[in-house]
Amino acid sequence: MWVYEKKLEFPIKVTTTNPKLAKVIITQYGGPDGELAASLRYLTQRYTMPTGRSKAILNDIGTEELAHMEIVASLVYNLVKDASIQEIKAAGMDGYYADHDKALYFVDATGNPWTATYIQSKGDPVADLNEDLAAEQKARATYEYLIQLSDDPGVTETLRWLREREIVHYQRFGETLEHILDHYSKNHYYFMKQD
Repeated sequence: MWVYEKKLEFPIKVTTTNPKLAKVIITQYGGPDGELAASLRYLTQRYTMPTGRSKAILNDIGTEELAHMEIVASLVYNLVKDASIQEIKAAGMDGYYADHDKALYFVDATGNPWTATYIQSKGDPVADLNEDLAAEQKARATYEYLIQLSDDPGVTETLRWLREREIVHYQRFGETLEHILDHYSKNHYYFMKQD
């Protein structure tokens, strides 16, 4: 069960309208290495984790990724909400506008819609955790590219914070993989209570 605080995990600061920047940042909303894919991946994989600790890590990080999705959505929306039609056309977002106006929609930076093929849930905890480690590194790399593209100091600050969270998640998944390997290396004895 989750408790929702009605505030962003990290406060965003957007200083100017910039649909061109919004067009690339949206990939972290609905792209292959974005926050939606990450949250769904982890919240699905948690069920086949063999220990309470490993289930909790995937649940916690999956939940945090939902909060990151909200931050990315807020960035994109605030970068585009006051944009004129001319600015939208100049940014190459006229096709997006024709389909969605200024609403948020799960797409990557080139306009491809989100698809479940972006996520994996193998049922093998070692395979899934290795998938998660790779996902966090791809997300970190994407945030680094977005930081290079950003010309808005407030947006850059938010992107840097999000990138740092990907690094923390990578570390937590590495610790969890070690925990799982240790768990599998030990004999497990189960006792049944007798009447």
